[in-house]
Amino acid sequence: MSSAQTAPGTSPVDRYFRISERGSTVGQEVRGGVVTFFTMAYIVVLNPLILGFAADVDGNYLGGGSVPGGGLAAIAAGTALVAGVLTILMGVVANYPLALATGLGLNAFLAFSIAGQMTWADAMGLIVIEGVLILVLVLTGFRTAVFRAVPAELKVAISVGIGLFIALIGFVDAGFVTRIPGGTTVPVQLGSDGNLSGWPVLVFIGGLLLMVALWVRRVRGAILISIVVMTVVAVVVEAIGDLGRVSEKAGGWALTVPAWPDSFHAPDFGTLGEFNLLGSWDQVGVVTVLLLVFSLLLADFFDTMGTMTAIGAEAKLLDEEGMPPNAARILAVDSVAAIAGGAAGVSSNTSYIESAAGVGEGARTGLASVVTGLLFLLTIFLSPLVAMIPSEAAVPALVLVGFLMMQQVTGIAWDDLEVAIPAFLTIVLMPFTYSITVGIGAGFVSYVFLKLVRGKAADVHALLWVVAGLFVVYFAIDPITRWLT
Repeated sequence: MSSAQTAPGTSPVDRYFRISERGSTVGQEVRGGVVTFFTMAYIVVLNPLILGFAADVDGNYLGGGSVPGGGLAAIAAGTALVAGVLTILMGVVANYPLALATGLGLNAFLAFSIAGQMTWADAMGLIVIEGVLILVLVLTGFRTAVFRAVPAELKVAISVGIGLFIALIGFVDAGFVTRIPGGTTVPVQLGSDGNLSGWPVLVFIGGLLLMVALWVRRVRGAILISIVVMTVVAVVVEAIGDLGRVSEKAGGWALTVPAWPDSFHAPDFGTLGEFNLLGSWDQVGVVTVLLLVFSLLLADFFDTMGTMTAIGAEAKLLDEEGMPPNAARILAVDSVAAIAGGAAGVSSNTSYIESAAGVGEGARTGLASVVTGLLFLLTIFLSPLVAMIPSEAAVPALVLVGFLMMQQVTGIAWDDLEVAIPAFLTIVLMPFTYSITVGIGAGFVSYVFLKLVRGKAADVHALLWVVAGLFVVYFAIDPITRWLT
């Protein structure tokens, strides 16, 4: 149904967000927004843990001066504030069921590779510069043009790869799969010691079984119901067993301990505005700054492209070219989010693939993003309540959505090796390297290489040659940096 054919009795909210037109309802959008929030609310807890204990070149900690972890409350408040405002902006401006928050990977790169070379304010200034550059690429049409140049089957591979990636994230965050310590030849294992043990893992398994059972029975709100039920179960288990975190003792919860909060505190926004645009140039030199900004830009650029494609495919919102509606607006808001994250002192904000959980619950419009954003803003004041939701209760949604996204694999012509091999590399390298960007880069480079080998270089879009070349630089950034500096 087109907007011109929208029923006259629909509400202004329905007409603005095109809810009926996209085959959804207000109830579906609200449920989807809540589910997306639950699956990514961990960032309010995790981002401070990543940024708050890394010292800068002067030995200071983000938001906390010389005290390790002294700025955790300020980082948490800033994380929730930027995520809330930008996710609402995504919903209102781009009308897309996509939520944004501090980008994992980008924040770790900032904390462990950049902050040690300069002050935290200088490091956040680099994030602002990177966001401005990406916004320029969006406004000039370059970012959208690159997206259109990608072959349709590689876009499918990106969606499938992300599906496997988020399923792995779910298993890892629940402790169902863990990294084997000690550098053995096998990188991961079942449970913490090759066996499943502990109540938190059981909560995850129970949540996954409940969610799948409700889903196959076509129960509305299956994902949300499962998260709420298993959170209650987890609170009871913690009250009886006093398990604590896994970092404190074996068999504990992966990240958040599901217990009723002892107190509530006024928000602290001490990191807002703590950035310096030009300080890094004096600290580390022009060449190092350019290489660092290039690494940040390329990761941000293609993470979002893959994420919005995967969300659109799952929501059946892509056009015949594999483009989501309002693509330029989606990319513009995402670029502004990078700038806002740096300016707020909480690292670059970007689109979250966990939004797929909300889409799995029925979200199809920006109203779901508005709901998610409002919940993030509420988290500023009620963060202890969010901390009650353990990852073990929320991440079964990622496993289920990973299955749903995997179903798109039939859209790849596996008998056409020029496409099948790049698609395969895209799919497997995302979970194997824990990086959407690496998977996309490997797919692009191998696609261009195979076309060249088979004498079909003319069939490759000019922009893909440019992007493939940039990815070669990206993969070789370490030796290039050492050579130039």
